[in-house]
Amino acid sequence: MPISYITRRERFNAAHRLFREELSDEENYNIYGKCSHPNWHGHNFELFVTVKGDIDKKIGYVTNLTNISKLIRELIIDKIDHKNINLDVDFMQGKIASTENLAVAFWEVLIQPIEDLGVKLHCVKIQETENNYVEYYGE
Repeated sequence: MPISYITRRERFNAAHRLFREELSDEENYNIYGKCSHPNWHGHNFELFVTVKGDIDKKIGYVTNLTNISKLIRELIIDKIDHKNINLDVDFMQGKIASTENLAVAFWEVLIQPIEDLGVKLHCVKIQETENNYVEYYGE
């Protein structure tokens, strides 16, 4: 049976700041530009979680997307939506709040619960702006 891929999209709004604590505001600005503004900035993020597996002959699809959506909401969205990523999100503590680090953190949070559903996590994609997105494949 061929492997199929299916993706669930969720949305969230969050604030963050790209900076390193040990650097001055000027040094952070030189590295991160306006994304290092001391009073934060925000985005309307889109999260795409792609899973892969065999199509179940009994139900006709890889997995029930309602279950994937529920996991994403409980493990990610409820913790990050309308929050400050740097200050409020437990799985981002001690990390620079870049979209790249966010994608890796989402992967780490989701991989086991998704595998418990009998499918494999293939990709976490986060669209930060209309022009910028990150894809992470667990590598």
